[in-house]
Amino acid sequence: MKIHEYQAKQILLKYGVPVQNGIPIKSMGEFDGAINTLKSHGISQFVVKSQIHAGGRGKGKVYSPNNREELILDGGVKFVTEVEKARDYAQKILGNLLVTHQTGAEGKIVQTLFITEGLDYSKEFYIGILLDRTVGMNVIMASTEGGVEIEKVAAETPERIIKEWVDPNIGLQTFQARRLAFGLGLSGDAFKNFITFIKTLYKAYEESDASLIEINPMALLNDNKIVALDAKITLDDNAMYRHPDYPALRDTNEEDPLEVQASNFDLNYVKLDGNVGCMVNGAGLAMATMDIIKLAGGEPANFLDVGGGASKETVENGFKIILSDPNVKAILVNIFGGIVRCDRVAGGIIEAAKNIDIHVPVVVRLAGTNADIAKKMLDESDLNIISADGFKDAAEKITRVLSV
Repeated sequence: MKIHEYQAKQILLKYGVPVQNGIPIKSMGEFDGAINTLKSHGISQFVVKSQIHAGGRGKGKVYSPNNREELILDGGVKFVTEVEKARDYAQKILGNLLVTHQTGAEGKIVQTLFITEGLDYSKEFYIGILLDRTVGMNVIMASTEGGVEIEKVAAETPERIIKEWVDPNIGLQTFQARRLAFGLGLSGDAFKNFITFIKTLYKAYEESDASLIEINPMALLNDNKIVALDAKITLDDNAMYRHPDYPALRDTNEEDPLEVQASNFDLNYVKLDGNVGCMVNGAGLAMATMDIIKLAGGEPANFLDVGGGASKETVENGFKIILSDPNVKAILVNIFGGIVRCDRVAGGIIEAAKNIDIHVPVVVRLAGTNADIAKKMLDESDLNIISADGFKDAAEKITRVLSV
C-alpha cells in the first residue's frame, strides 16, 4: 500500500528519524493555522508540497482540471520565505491537476498539501531500503546524487550507487553503516549523524513492515545534521493485521477505481493497458496466462487472481471488473481445478453470463478436477463461451477471436 509523504514522515517520526516539521492541509481554510503553528516553532521559511502517489512533483506542471491547455504553475513543490507567496502557491496547486513523468499525461488531482519548514542544507543524498529477492536479504542503496530520479542515476552513472546487503536474521551492523557513510564521502559530525540516521531508518523499515523506504533527498544541513527532506514508504499489505492503524492511511483517490472496486470484492486485480482480460486462479498461473496472451498477439488488459477457492460470486464479480474496462475485446479464463472443482467454476461462469452482459468473446480453459464435466457444461450452455483444451488451444482461440 502506497502512502503520502506526510504520512510516511509521521511513521518515521515514531522511530526517531529526523524529518522536516510540517502540517498537511486539505483546504485553504486550514492554511493559516498550519503557517501559524510552524511560525510558533520559530520557522520563517516554508515549502509548499503537493501530495500525490507519484514522483517528480517538483518538476511537474499544474493545470486546470477543466482545461488541460491552461498551465497554472511550473512545479508542484515550492520553497518560499514569504507567507503570502506560500498562500499563492497553495491556492494554485490545491485542487488542480499535477502532471509528472510518473503520472503520465492524465495527471492527478492534488487533494492534500504538506506545508513544511524550509531548511538550509549543503548537500543532497539518496537512500533507499527494500528487499532484494534474488539473495533473500534487505539492501540499502545510497548515492551522492540525491534529489534526482534514481533510475536516471542507475542508467547513466551506476557507479555512484552504493549497495549494502543486510541479513534480516542479523540486522544492520555498525561496520555496514560506516561503509555507507564512507561511500557518501561524509566525515566528522556528519559521519556520526549519518550512522545514527541510517540505523534508525533501518529499524523503521523493519518494524513498520515496509516493503520500500526511499528518502530522496536526504539532506546534510549546514550544522551537519542529517534530515529526511522527502520520504516515500510502501507498506506490505500482508502485514496489515499487525498494524490496525494502517488501513486509515489508504487514499483510494490515488488508486485506480477498478482496483479499488476489486479490493472490495477481495480480488487481486491490477489494471494494464491491453485488450484481453484474464481471469485466473493463482499468481503464477496468472503470469503464465499473460505470457500466452502476448504470444497470441494480444496484450493483457489486467492481472486478475480470483484465488484458490473461487465461488460463483467471485467469478461474477471478476467479470464485472474486467468488463468495466472499455479496452477489453476478449476474455481468457484460465483455471486449474485443484482446491476448487472445475465444474463449480463453470457453473459460476454460466451464472455470471445470465446476470451480466458479457458482450465480448470468452475463451475458457479449465484443467484439473472435473474438467471434462465443466467442458460439457460450457459447451451445452448456448452462451458465447469457447472452451479450450490446454494452453496452446487457448492461445490459438484467443488469436482467432481477436482477429474477427
